Amino acid sequence: MSNDSTGKLTQREKIAYGFGDFASCLYWKSISDFLPIFYTDVLGITAVAAGTLQGVSRSFDAIFDIIIGMLGDRTKSRWGKFRPYLLFTCIPMAIFGVLTFLVPDFDAKGRLTWAYVTYNALMLIYTTINIPYTAMLGVLTPNTAERATLSSYKFIGAFGGGMVITACLMKSTKVGGWLNATTPAQGWLWSFVIVGVISTLSFLLVFFNTKERVHPPKTQHTSVARDLGDLVTNRPWWILLATTITFIFFCSLRGSVETYYFKYYVGSQTLLGRTWDWESLVSVFKTSNQALSLVGAFFVPFIVRRLGGKPTFVLLFAVAIGSTASFYFFQPDQVWLILGTNALGSISGGPLSALMAAMYADTADYAEWKTGRRATGLVFSASIFAQKFGWGWGGAISLLMLNSVGFVANQAQTPEMLRGLVKLMSLYPAAFGVLAVIILVVLYPLNETKMVQISADLKTRRDAENIPATG
Repeated sequence: MSNDSTGKLTQREKIAYGFGDFASCLYWKSISDFLPIFYTDVLGITAVAAGTLQGVSRSFDAIFDIIIGMLGDRTKSRWGKFRPYLLFTCIPMAIFGVLTFLVPDFDAKGRLTWAYVTYNALMLIYTTINIPYTAMLGVLTPNTAERATLSSYKFIGAFGGGMVITACLMKSTKVGGWLNATTPAQGWLWSFVIVGVISTLSFLLVFFNTKERVHPPKTQHTSVARDLGDLVTNRPWWILLATTITFIFFCSLRGSVETYYFKYYVGSQTLLGRTWDWESLVSVFKTSNQALSLVGAFFVPFIVRRLGGKPTFVLLFAVAIGSTASFYFFQPDQVWLILGTNALGSISGGPLSALMAAMYADTADYAEWKTGRRATGLVFSASIFAQKFGWGWGGAISLLMLNSVGFVANQAQTPEMLRGLVKLMSLYPAAFGVLAVIILVVLYPLNETKMVQISADLKTRRDAENIPATG
């Protein structure tokens, strides 16, 4: 599956690996973008309750990320450290995905309890499969350039999965929509039965078509305390963690309210001689977002080779921040301007997650170079921790702010509420984006020159220890 002397992967393995994030994002995009409106407008719980649930639950779940990361590092099997988790967890995740979007015949308190139980169970299972999958980026090849390319395939899969959800979910859950549902609850249920089948097959495709090749040094003797100590003293990782949290706040504040923005602010509009309902407009908006993010991710390796990873990140992020801030000035009937500005922000913002994933692999190399020990799963579990913390509290803050300005589900909204909604689509996320750029530019030390030195030193050590880099 690879060239042992160079660490280069075959096209088949790269494509197969990308299907893991395709499967993951069928759930991630559903939860981050559509679960809030499912909770408030279909399950019938309040915005305060939904926001509190997401913030508190993801903070608890984020702690579990670290446990899974360390458990993965200590797993030994004939399939490797991380691949077995894909095989044994894909079906349970499909089952709890269905239960999370099921509307039981309970009273208000019972439905809120149901939401807490199913949401937390789904997130714990998601952690158990996604952290090992993400950590595989650091062990499929030791080649830094190949990791950047592999990261692009990973995020092409992610945006592909997100695009399926944004293009289809509003249409499949709608009464009389693609699944001919008689109630919204029925539409949501059957939509996630389909999602469960697709995600299970995708994870199995990854399992059967990839191979782990990078292993810890043979002389490595470690413990939980030592692994945590190595992580705590990994300065580039801390800086990247802070960048990730602020970047995810940039994404989640807006992502959590986009559906509300179209349902309550933009509404139905006439375009190209026909009337578009809000469900169709939000599908076009979010799907174009994913499609253009996919295009941006595809071109990441070409841009990075010319500018370097860090300059590329800063340049693209600056464009995305400006595009987001522009939404403050748009009126509901300026749909073409809304879609056009979103297109610019998507194609520039799409590659950012791919670049950050490659940087986390670099921090794992940095830790091994500095300490002589490697804990890939722990490093990547911390990146997932940052994402969950950011998405959880970003979504919670959005819902709590909507409630504070008078949001009432399925009702006409007050001017004050609509002004708050517009700010959540524009100025507030842009402010977090600026903060993320400042942190990375001022503090992050791992540039291309440094990583070339680290990679060369690690190769020399492995050769001296007679540890094959591949195979």
